Amino acid sequence: MAKLPIGVIGVGHLGSLHAKMLHSIPSAELVGVFDAEKTRADRIANEYRTKSFLSIHELLKNVTAVSIATPTVTHFEIAKLAIECGVHIFIEKPITHTTQEAEQLVRFAKAKGVTMQVGHIERFNPALLAIETYHLRPMFIESHRLAQFNPRGTDVAVVLDLMIHDIDIILSLVHSPVEKIEANGVAVVSDHIDIANARLQFKNGCVANVTASRISQNKMRKLRLFQRNAYISIDFSEGQAEIFRLVDEGEEVKNLTMMLGQITAGTRNRNIVYERPEIKEVNALRYELELFVDAVQNKKQPVVTGEDGLQALKVAHDIMDKINQQRIKF
Repeated sequence: MAKLPIGVIGVGHLGSLHAKMLHSIPSAELVGVFDAEKTRADRIANEYRTKSFLSIHELLKNVTAVSIATPTVTHFEIAKLAIECGVHIFIEKPITHTTQEAEQLVRFAKAKGVTMQVGHIERFNPALLAIETYHLRPMFIESHRLAQFNPRGTDVAVVLDLMIHDIDIILSLVHSPVEKIEANGVAVVSDHIDIANARLQFKNGCVANVTASRISQNKMRKLRLFQRNAYISIDFSEGQAEIFRLVDEGEEVKNLTMMLGQITAGTRNRNIVYERPEIKEVNALRYELELFVDAVQNKKQPVVTGEDGLQALKVAHDIMDKINQQRIKF
């Protein structure tokens, strides 16, 4: 199969990594890059032996797909232009600045037959991939995404900068509409919310308690799932997953690390087991871009669709609305 001609729009910190990964993917041909800062585009183009285009229009004329890694407020106009040109798009999270823009993009891409994948990179974290084969039906979820202060990214609330990662993952695991949201947050060192907590209640009864902060002393990226007969802990920073669960006596356990005990009450004996699933060496950014290339070439549905990006954005904005209501109240 011929290589997919692809370009990158926006080669700042994240976009330059996109260019690096696409340059190394055998099924992709990095045709060129564009950035509003020409010297930066020239430097990245020279580093990865590709072309620096003078305009987005010129780049779009020469590619079949494009990766958009520009500031969020520019996503809609750039993605709309790409779709009008029939160019498939990989667009960094959050999908757009507003939910109205996201809704328009999703409809437009579908009407034009354009593949759109949203860059929710934590979906491809090795720790999360390690539990894919387990039957997950969480009824309580707790997530903490804490980061040390970094001026980059403070142009948006922490809900859109960090919490949206966990919102997307939680929505992908629960598979049920959000019925109720309670939230609070505080702007501490920037003009936007720097620390936030939200409680999401789903129609199926699941509850998720989600915390995000960019003013923490120590980093943490953890997700804990509680369900009938199992507790699953996922550490995104360490790339590790741990599972404590009940299994019927005699049932084969593939990733058994330790037998912790036995429960004899009830109609059958069950064992308490501790498992650490095998973690594969995966570069999450490269992997999600590889899957995007594959989706375009083989006309597959992307792992993270435009609809997924839209739903995560809707919940994120609902959380911010609740926070703003609390701020006005107090």
